[in-house]
Amino acid sequence: MHSLVIIDDSILIDAPPTIIPQLRRAGISTVQITELLITHWHGDHTFGLPFLLLERKFIADRDGDHELVIHCHTGGEEKMRHLCELAYPGSLEDVMSPSGWVSFNEKSPSAVSGTWTQSRFEVCHEPATEPHGYLLENENGFKLVHCGDSGPCENIERLAGECDVMVIELGIPDFVDSPYHYTPARLADLAERNPETRFIATHHFASGKEALAAGAPGFPIPALPGNVMQAEDGDIFEWDGSNLFASN
Repeated sequence: MHSLVIIDDSILIDAPPTIIPQLRRAGISTVQITELLITHWHGDHTFGLPFLLLERKFIADRDGDHELVIHCHTGGEEKMRHLCELAYPGSLEDVMSPSGWVSFNEKSPSAVSGTWTQSRFEVCHEPATEPHGYLLENENGFKLVHCGDSGPCENIERLAGECDVMVIELGIPDFVDSPYHYTPARLADLAERNPETRFIATHHFASGKEALAAGAPGFPIPALPGNVMQAEDGDIFEWDGSNLFASN
């Protein structure tokens, strides 16, 4: 499955093409999603939006009782409307009309779902996709950084020492030379320099434990410092106020 994160069963970061089966596997209804934060315009992070809206409109929320706020970089509303029109011409205009249940927020910082605030920051990825990450701060003081897709950059370096948990992509192995992604060596270096921060590696290039155990071809899971947890499909993480636990 593609990379996404759900916080408190209601805040969705990115909407990949596999969004519907991922939500169903997690036992989460599309109407539980109240906020969607988009990091950049690549298809593996946005092409699921039409499916998400269509499922809500015709199956999960036929009366349109549940609102959805889409947070995105400046110009994102136009792009996401165009994407939905390309996917399902004329089918989603009503839900994104002034009287519909979808609204867009291109402001940063801003409130998210009552107990959170979000601040966008630039990251290092393909420039044409206008890549950004998000700093999410809870009213209890907990700070979560989602880096989107990014290679090493000044903002990630700065925020790694200021947050409790950082979700960071691990898109390529060490032998692939790209400035737009973290490799195991780059992530290990970042984690070792920020030992108090907990990192969740997602958007992973390696095969999962079950696939490797079954003898499937692919890349082995790399060895990383103890403050890095490498996510697989369906993993659930809980923060107890001082530590991060994998509960699935």
